[in-house]
Amino acid sequence: MPEYGQFCPVAKASDIIGERWTVLILRELLLGTTRYNDFQRALSRISPTLLSKRLKMLEEKGLVVRKRPPGAKNHEYHLTACGRELEPMIEHLAVWGMRWARGQMTDTELDVEFLMWDLQRRLQSDRLPDGETVICFAFDELERFNTWWLVACRDQVDLCSEDPGKEVDLYIRSTVRELALVWRGDVPMADALRNQSIRTHGNVHLARTIRDWLGICLYADIAAAERATGGY
Repeated sequence: MPEYGQFCPVAKASDIIGERWTVLILRELLLGTTRYNDFQRALSRISPTLLSKRLKMLEEKGLVVRKRPPGAKNHEYHLTACGRELEPMIEHLAVWGMRWARGQMTDTELDVEFLMWDLQRRLQSDRLPDGETVICFAFDELERFNTWWLVACRDQVDLCSEDPGKEVDLYIRSTVRELALVWRGDVPMADALRNQSIRTHGNVHLARTIRDWLGICLYADIAAAERATGGY
């Protein structure tokens, strides 16, 4: 791992967390991701080899511990007290990004797997009707991973990229960009529904209350900063 060669505390910290993908792995740990397969779903564009390398490095540096739950076949990854201390820094980065990098979403950044993963964990299942609710998302512009299902029952929400064979209660059709704009808080859901950049079909109650249960970005309420003419 390259190092900066300085004893400055900023440099020493950057030696550990400055590598590509490391901060995003820490983001996932702070959001509750513990299983290797779930890291892959949240960070679909990192190679398995590099993911394993970064997790091992975090373990060696004392930010993460790896342990196998009783009766489980695979290990889980958990933050140590050292790793948990980075939570304010990650949160400040998120706030800074919403303030100063908002509106700079390129086509290459439209990661449908990350979008659906975060919609799964942000789904407000307590605001759904009792019993099982199945929601199907369709992205017609995609050739792969163009249909997703969320299967919610009480506190359990499963994300499927293959048809689970269940009756769908509500269909949601959009492009990845338009749904991501709503997720980030750039476009209010009411506006997206009105101009039909997001379209729903199915259960009337679910369609009418979508703004209550479809969880969006934790930092969607952070307003973009006003930029001076000529740059930041």
